[in-house]
Amino acid sequence: MKKSAISRMRDIQHFGEEGAVVPAIDVGATSTFMNPEDMDKTFTGELQGCYLYSRHSNPTVNIFGKKMAAMEGSEAAVGLASGMAAISLAVQQTLINENGSHVVSSQTVYGGTYALFKNVFPKIGFRVSFVNTLNLDEVEQAITPQTKVLYAETLSNPLLNLTNIKKLADLAKKYQLKLIIDNTFAPLIIFPIEHGADVVIHSCTKYISGSSDLIAGAICGTSDFINTLIDVNHGLLMLNGSIMDPKIAHELYLRLDHLEPRMKAHSEMALYLAKKMKEAGLKVIYPGLKDYPQYDLFESIFDKSIGHGGLVTLELKNADEAKKMAQKLQDNIFGLYAVSLGFSRTLMSCSAKSTSSEIPKDEQEKMGLSEGLLRLSIGYTGDKDQMWERFKRSL
Repeated sequence: MKKSAISRMRDIQHFGEEGAVVPAIDVGATSTFMNPEDMDKTFTGELQGCYLYSRHSNPTVNIFGKKMAAMEGSEAAVGLASGMAAISLAVQQTLINENGSHVVSSQTVYGGTYALFKNVFPKIGFRVSFVNTLNLDEVEQAITPQTKVLYAETLSNPLLNLTNIKKLADLAKKYQLKLIIDNTFAPLIIFPIEHGADVVIHSCTKYISGSSDLIAGAICGTSDFINTLIDVNHGLLMLNGSIMDPKIAHELYLRLDHLEPRMKAHSEMALYLAKKMKEAGLKVIYPGLKDYPQYDLFESIFDKSIGHGGLVTLELKNADEAKKMAQKLQDNIFGLYAVSLGFSRTLMSCSAKSTSSEIPKDEQEKMGLSEGLLRLSIGYTGDKDQMWERFKRSL
C-alpha cells in the first residue's frame, strides 16, 4: 500500500543529542575531515555526502530537506533562503544543465516571479515566453528548440487558476523539457510530482511556516538535480550562497509536523466563508465552490482529507471599492491588510496594486486580473459564525 504524504512525513524522525525527541541545531559553518584525502575528493566531486561547509551542506538543513521530500514525494529536497531564491535557482540551474536559454511560463504567476522572468532573465541571456497554460495549444506553439523549462503554479497567484499538471507534463516529456511547478498555494492538497512534475518549489514563508515570522524556500526534485545545485564547481545554490539558515531549517522541520491540521483548518474556514460570500451575492472564486471554473479537475486530483485550501478571491467594482472593503474588514477585526499568505489570521491584499504590481496593466488585463480583485488568505483562528458576522458588518 502506497504511503500518504502524512505517513511519509510522520516516519521522518531525527533525534537530538542524548536522545532528545527533537533534533539539535547544527550551526557549524565548517566541518572537520578526519582524512585530508576526503576533503580533496569532496571538492572534485568524487565523494558525496560529506559535510564540507554550511553553504554546501548542513545537517539541520538536510533533515528539513528530507521531510520536505517526504511531503512532496520527491527523491530529495533542499532549503533555501527564500521562495524567490528557489524559483530563480531551480530555473537557472536547469537552463545551464541542459544548455538552454528559453522558458515557457504561465502568464499568471506571482508578481516577483514575473519581474524576475521579464526584467532580469533577458539581461543574463535567458528568454521567457508567457502563455495561457490553460490553453495547451498555445503552450506547445511557444516551445522552441532552445526551450528547456515549462513553468507554472499549481494554483495561480492571485487568480487561483488550476494548472493541469498532467497535461503539461505530457508536453514536457514530448519535448524533453523540465516541468517546474510552484506549489506554495497547495501543500498537502495537490502533489505535482505524482502528476509528472520534475521539480516542485515552495515559498516556505507561507503555509509551511504558518506564522509569517520568517523567510524561506525549498526545491524538491531528484537526487541528481539537488546534488547538482550544491556542486562545488557548477551548483548555483553553492555558488550563489542562498542556502537556508540552520536555525530556520530547525524551526520548519518542527512546524511540518502540524502542517496537516493547519491546512485542514484553513480549508474548513475558507470553504465556510466562501459559501456564505456566494450566498450574499458576492463574486467569489474558491476551488471548493461548484461554480469554480475547474471544479471537476480539482475534485479529481486534490486530497479530500485536507480540503480546498485557504485562498479566496473577491471581485469588486474597482480598486477603490476593494480597498474600502479591506479597510472595513480590518476595522471589524476580520483580517489584516497585508501581503503574503498562510498566516493563522486572515491576510488581505489588492493584488493588482500589490503582489502583482510588477506586471504591467495591459498584461494584467490579458490574464484577467482586475484592479478590483481582493485576495483573501483565510486564517483559521476564531469561530466560523463570528467571523462571518464580522464580514457581514463590512458589506
